Amino acid sequence: MKFRLQPRSIAFRLIVAVLAVELLSAILVTALSFGYERHIHFRAFDVMLHGHADSVLGAVEDAEDPGDHVMLNQADLDLPPEDVYEVRDAEGQLLGRSTNWPGAAALPPSDSSPPAHPGGEIDDVRINGHRYRLLRFEGARTVDPGERGGGKVRQVMIVYGSPTRRVWHSIRGAVEFYAFGSLMLLLVTGPLIAWLLHRGLLPLRRLAALASEVSVDSWHFAAPASAYSTPELAPLTHALESTLQRLERSFLQQRTFVSDAAHELKTAVAVVKSSLQLLNMKPRSAAEYQAGLERCVADTQRLEALVADMLALARAESSAPSGSLQPSSDLAGCIQQTVAQLETVAAFHKVQIHFSFLSKSRAFSPGAGHPGEDRGFALETGSSQLAVRLSREDCFVLLSNLLLNALQHSPPASSVELQLTTDAQTAVVVIQDHGDGIRPEALPHVFDRFYRGDPSRTRNTGGTGLGLAIAQAVAQRAQGSITLASQPDPSLPDQGTQVTIRLPLAE
Repeated sequence: MKFRLQPRSIAFRLIVAVLAVELLSAILVTALSFGYERHIHFRAFDVMLHGHADSVLGAVEDAEDPGDHVMLNQADLDLPPEDVYEVRDAEGQLLGRSTNWPGAAALPPSDSSPPAHPGGEIDDVRINGHRYRLLRFEGARTVDPGERGGGKVRQVMIVYGSPTRRVWHSIRGAVEFYAFGSLMLLLVTGPLIAWLLHRGLLPLRRLAALASEVSVDSWHFAAPASAYSTPELAPLTHALESTLQRLERSFLQQRTFVSDAAHELKTAVAVVKSSLQLLNMKPRSAAEYQAGLERCVADTQRLEALVADMLALARAESSAPSGSLQPSSDLAGCIQQTVAQLETVAAFHKVQIHFSFLSKSRAFSPGAGHPGEDRGFALETGSSQLAVRLSREDCFVLLSNLLLNALQHSPPASSVELQLTTDAQTAVVVIQDHGDGIRPEALPHVFDRFYRGDPSRTRNTGGTGLGLAIAQAVAQRAQGSITLASQPDPSLPDQGTQVTIRLPLAE
C-alpha cells in the first residue's frame, strides 16, 4: 500500500516523535551498555592482574645468603610477554623486573609507603605509547619456614602492569553490537510505525471523506461502524452528525422561510397591484377613487406589518450580545406595559385580563373588572424589580405577541390569566386562555414561520404567521424557553391553550 505523509500531518509528527524517542533510547542504551561492559571487563581484568601479581609473589624465594635476604626466581614465571613487573624488598632493593620494564619516568610517582588499599592500588598509565593498567601492592613472603619459630616473614613491593588493548577491543565490540542493533531497530520500526499509523488513521480519513461529500443539496452522512467503535473517533463522529443535522435544519428552515416570505410578499403585492389596476380600468368618481385608495392603503399596511415582522424575526435570531454588559429589563414592569397597551384589544374582544405575581416574598392578585378595565397590571414596579436578560423592547415584543395571540383566540366574555412566579434563578410567566385550543397534530408546528395549520389561527385574525416564531427566537436569545400545552376536548369546552415562558434572571 502506497501512502504519503505530509510534513505537518499528525501521522508525520507522531512518527517523528516515536523515532526521536527510539533514537534517544538507543543512545541511552548504548551509553549504559558502554558503562556496564567497561565495568564488567575491567573487573575481570583486575582479577587477572591480581592473579599474575600473586604468581610473581610466589616466585620470591630465600637468597641463601648470610643476611637472610630474598630473591626473585624468574625462571619459573610464565607471564604474557607484553606484561611488565618489578619486585622490591622492604628496604627498596630491586629483586627483579621484566625485560621490557620501562624507565621510572614512564611510571606514576611511587613512594616507599605501602598502598593504602589492602588489595593494592591500580593506575592507568601509558607505556611506550600503549595504555597499561598498573597494579601496585605489598605482599609477604615467609623465608625458611622449616626453621624454629616458623621462619621469617619478608615484605616485598610488587608493581605489575598489563596492556588494556584487548579489554578495550572487547568493550568496543560489545558497544558496537548494541549500537548496530539499535540502528537496525530504528530502520525496521520507522517504516513499520508509518504503516501502522496509516492503517490506524484509516477510519479518520474515511470519516473525513464522507463528511466532504456533504453539501447543501445532499445532507446524507452515514459514518462507518469503525468510527463509532473507536473511542477516539466516537465523540468526533457524534459531533459531526449533530452539527450536520443542525445545519440541515437551518438550511431547510432558511429555504422554507425565503419561499414562504416570497409567497406572502407576492400575494400582498399582487393584491395592491390588482386594486390599482381595477381603479385604472375605467373612469371613476372621486368617491370610488377614494375607496380604492383606502383599500390600497390597508393592503400596504398589511404588507408593511409583514415586512416589520420579518425584520423583527431576523433581529431576534441574531447572535446574543457578548461581553460583560448584557441588556436587562424589569419583567413585572414589561408585563404592566404590555397589558396596558393591549387593553383596548381586550375590550374589543370583550375579554378580561387577570394578572397575578407570586414570589417567595410577596403575592399580588388583583381583582377583576369589566372587560378592558381589569387593573391587575397596576403593580408597583419600584418594589417589584425582577430583572431578566432582555432589553425592554425585546421583552415587550415577546409578551405582546403571546398575549395578543391569546386575546385574538379567546371567546367573548372569557378571560386570559397571566401569572408570574419566580425562584432563585428563573422567572416563569404562564398565559392561559379559554379558547378552542390547538389540535394535537398542529401543536408541534405552531412555532414554524408562516404556519397556519390550526383553523382557529388563520388569516382572518390579521396575523402574518410570524408572531410565535418571533417570540420563540426572543426567548431563546435570552437563554429561555417557551412551551405550549393544549388538549382540545369537545366534551370539556373552554380548556384553551396554556403558554409557559421561562426566562433566567439577570445578575
